[in-house]
Amino acid sequence: MAVWIAVLATGLGCYALKLSGLIVPQRVLADPRVRRFTELVPVALLTALVAVQTFADGRALELDAPRLAGLGAAVVALLLRAPFLVALAAAAGTAALLRLAAG
Repeated sequence: MAVWIAVLATGLGCYALKLSGLIVPQRVLADPRVRRFTELVPVALLTALVAVQTFADGRALELDAPRLAGLGAAVVALLLRAPFLVALAAAAGTAALLRLAAG
């Protein structure tokens, strides 16, 4: 039951956050500091998500070759200006092939 309470609370929190973005006055959003903050927060969150998915296994730090190679493949694809989905497919394919080869 506690899980469902957490799921509902998180859902309500997300909804409130989205709603707050709609009711904030335009003059607040026009402030250069707020604009800079809103441009950088998604980058920081995505970086944190990539780091956790690449280097963590539950609560432990795990550095394994397939994950690192997949991240490297994605970085190379993005440096070559590939679309995001191509970079994602390169990362997943590289990691999957290395896991398959390792048996």
